Formats: sequence, structure tokens, C-alpha cells
Amino acid sequence: MPENVAGPADSWWSDAVVYQIYPRSFADSDADGIGDLQGVIERLDYLSQLGVDVLWLSPVYPSPHDDNGYDISDYQDIDPLFGTLADFDRMLAGVHERGMKLVMDLVVNHTSDEHPWFTASRDGGPGGDKRDWYIWRPPRDGMEPGTAGAEPNNWESWFSGPAWTFDEASGEYYLHTFSRKQPDLNWDNPEVRQAVYAMMRWWLDRGVDGFRMDVINLISKDPALPDGIVPEGARYGFGHPYYVCGPRVHEYIAEMHREVFAGHPRRLLTVGEMPGVTVEEAKLFTDPARRELDMVFQFEHVGLDQGPGGKFDVRPLRLTDLKASLGRWQTGLGETGWNSLYWNNHDQPRVVSRFGDDSPAYRDRSAKLLATVLHLHRGTPFVYQGEELAMANAPFASIGDFRDIESLNHHREQIALGTDEAQILEGLRHRSRDNARTPMQWDATQHAGFTTGTPWIAVNPDHVDVNAKAQLADPDSVFHYYRRLIELRHTEPAVTHGDFHMLHPDHEQLYAFTRHDAASGTELLVLANFGAADLTVDLPEGWEDSDTLIANLPATSPLTSTYTLRPWEARVHRRRTTT
Repeated sequence: MPENVAGPADSWWSDAVVYQIYPRSFADSDADGIGDLQGVIERLDYLSQLGVDVLWLSPVYPSPHDDNGYDISDYQDIDPLFGTLADFDRMLAGVHERGMKLVMDLVVNHTSDEHPWFTASRDGGPGGDKRDWYIWRPPRDGMEPGTAGAEPNNWESWFSGPAWTFDEASGEYYLHTFSRKQPDLNWDNPEVRQAVYAMMRWWLDRGVDGFRMDVINLISKDPALPDGIVPEGARYGFGHPYYVCGPRVHEYIAEMHREVFAGHPRRLLTVGEMPGVTVEEAKLFTDPARRELDMVFQFEHVGLDQGPGGKFDVRPLRLTDLKASLGRWQTGLGETGWNSLYWNNHDQPRVVSRFGDDSPAYRDRSAKLLATVLHLHRGTPFVYQGEELAMANAPFASIGDFRDIESLNHHREQIALGTDEAQILEGLRHRSRDNARTPMQWDATQHAGFTTGTPWIAVNPDHVDVNAKAQLADPDSVFHYYRRLIELRHTEPAVTHGDFHMLHPDHEQLYAFTRHDAASGTELLVLANFGAADLTVDLPEGWEDSDTLIANLPATSPLTSTYTLRPWEARVHRRRTTT
């Protein structure tokens, strides 16, 4: 990557838009019910028409698919479910021919337990050559190995239960912050780091344009592996404080930049997914002078509807909380750091069902409002497949409809604790990752044009009305609204370079802010009514003669000192400034 000491807003990706493809659910070309690379190839023109600049491809590497591909057994090949390396090369060429870039998913906090590195680490025992490639520890002193409480510490997996699994053959436990089939690599071992960097260079040599790095801020663990604080009522403790942005994480990511990206002739992109990262840490990770990452992918705003009982304890979103969170990231990163902007991804439920209104009356309108608010912030927007169609959460009827390991583990754990089945399912319907993984809705046919076979997870029945074919033909559709928003980011300097100022931060229904770009002498006013009732707002002075830049409803009257926004109405106005 060319050395960059200018601010992030001067980089090519500051006015780019990224589109995430979850290949298992995107497009199936061979009728086996699972999406594949040929399916992506056949839909590249659709993505080009949308106008996105970068495609982020979720994992397509060989995998046992315990966590749908985020458990990788070979970093330098393609899983036969998705195709071959030749298919990948053809897809990459097609992406580049259309002027887009391709970012791969880099999953190196952990591997699959079927990766040759781990099998060598396990089978070689405590004295083996690759034993130290993973994190192995004996049981607690005086405890019977394999019994509850004998784990080396009380850390808890993000997918429920202890973060340690006992290996009877060697008499030790290995650490897995996620599934037991996803053992954590030991980044303190320089051989591990060099093997990862060599793999990354292999993909860059093949022509990929960068990486989205899965949970990359978890790679450095406190070497003492101390017990975590036990949440009230829990049997095991969370170890998050001891491996979220751990003691050597900046050292390792800076080393990765030197070893892999520094001086590269192509304009690459590095995105760090970082659960639990603070604004202050993110500013360090993305400061160009530090040469670590280009942007972070943080989770603060998507945890605001979570109650004290955890992820599946759902509470209503308070708009003031959302504004406080997003506003803090806008101002906190300043001119030094850079953030990704997103509502959806493969780990999050559909935003029109979550923060919008997915009823027939307001589905399209609220989807457009959410897109307006997000894309007019400072940062690089990410669009998750189907978001541009206002795809919604699925009507899961029973636990048999779910596929995701996190959801299934949660259900099993809660049933064992005696939790009411209906209560468990209600939480899963709102927050399960499977909501994002139902097949892409291409048309109104039986399986939404995703496959002619039996899909690996059921298609949302609303695809009859909500699909790409219908929206491409409708100039007022959500798809075409996204296309116009993406074009604005390419053409309107204040969207990329403007500063950010929140208006009415304590208002429970109005989301309003300005973006001002001194260089172009342009200021934007964004107004959004987060609700199903009319809202009369007081506007800042001087906007009466401003131009409408984009809106999800036609104006009923010119802007005045007071203006009434209709339910779920969003407007962006532009004016020239003298300063």
C-alpha cells in the first residue's frame, strides 16, 4: 500500500461504498441449494448497476462449516461448495473489469480444528513442533481434568459455554473464544504470524485488493490468562477484558502492515472488525501515521437494543441512544481516524425490522430513511446483500427453522436452564444471525431466483413482493434510492469531507445533523423522522432557499423555519456557504 500520511478523508476509500456478499446465500448456479462463485459472477452486472466500488466476500475457503465458513481448514484454496480457484480467478477478473475491487475475509484469530496446523498441534502433544501455534494449558491445580471448573480459567465462549475444550490424549485444554471447532491461534508465536503474512501475500499476488479482518482485535491475549469477572447468575466468566485490544495488538497489526501492505503498488484496503473497541483505540488503529489499518468495524450502535440479559434480551431502541453513539464516533475520530458505516452484515438482523418499520405501509420509506441517515455520516458505508431491497427479518416458526450455531447453542443452553421456549424463540426471531442469511431475493419465483434446488435455509416468503427484479423496474424503489445515495458519495464533497454537527441530540423522534465542507463552500442538512407520526421541527436559520439533494418523499412545501416531516420522512438539503 502506498505510504499515506494525509488524513483518511483524502484516501480513495473515503468516497467508496462497500457491498458485502455472503456467498452461501447470494446466488446458486448449480442447484445444490448453496450459493457459489459462479452465482456471484452471474450477478456482477447487478452490483455494477448499483454503483458500489468494493465487494467484500465472506469466507469461501475450505471449511467444515461449523460456523458457516468462519472455521477455515485451508487458507489457500476454495471450498468445493463454492467452486474452484479457477472460478475465483474468473470472478475476480469480472470484478476488476467492471471497475470494482474485491476484499477477502481474513479470519486469523482462529482456524478450524481440522486445519493441518491444529491437527499437528494437537497430535504432536506438548512437545510437538506446532504445539505452541495454539493456546494450550493444563487443568487448574487440584482439579480433575475434563470436569466442570477444571478449565485453565473461567473465560466464556462467545457461542455459549466455556472457552476451553479438553484434549484427553495430551491432558491439556485448548482455547477457543468462539466454537470448540475454532481454536485460537497463538499470535505471540512469531512463526504463526509469519505463516499468516505469507498467506495474505499469496492472495494479494493473486490480485485481491485487501482484507476485512474478522475479530482482529482479539488476537493478543493477556499471557497470564487471568480469570474474568463472573457476571451475576452465570457459572462461567467472560474473559473479554483480557483479549479485547490485548497488550500486543497494535504491535502485531503494525507488523502486519509492514510485512504485507507497506509499499504495495496497488491501492489496497484494510478493514478491522473490532468488537468492544473504543473510540480512542479506533483512532489509534486508523491514524495513517501509525500505519496499522484503514478503518474499523465497530459494534457499539448495534448493541443498543440489547437488554441486561445479553444479546437475545431485546429492548426497544431509544433514538437518543443511537444519536449519542453514532455522534460520539463521528466527532471522536475527528480528522485522524476513520470508521465504517453499517446497519447490516452477516452477523446482524435486518435493519428495516430492527430500527425501522417493516409493515407494508412504511417498509420502503423507513428503509430509505435508514439508508439516508447512514450514508450521510462521515465514514465508508457498507451495504449488506439485500439491504438495498429492504429485505426484512424472517418469520422463523420453530427452532428447526434456524441454522446458526450461535442461535442453536443459545437455545440448547436456555432450555437446559428451564427458560420458556416461547421466550427463547422470541429473542432469536429478533436477533438471530440467520435473519441476515436467508437467501437473496432476486425474483418472485418459488425460491426467489436464488436456486432451482432446495435452499440450505428457507427463503423469506415476502420475496413475492420484495425482490430485485421488481425493484429494478421501479424508479422509486429502495434499490434505486440506494443507487442515488451511492452516487452522491461519489459526487458531493460535503458527504465525504464535511465536518459533522448533531442537531437536537435529545429529541426522541428527530435525527438531524449538518455536514459542512469549507473547501467546496457547501453545507448539507439531514432531517429524518424516526416514527409513524407527523413531526414538526424547528430548522436552523438560512435553509429556506436550499436545494433538495435527495429525499424519500416529494416535498409538500418549501422549507420554512418550521417544517412538518411526515412519518418516516427523510430529507437532505444543500446550500452554499461563505465560510
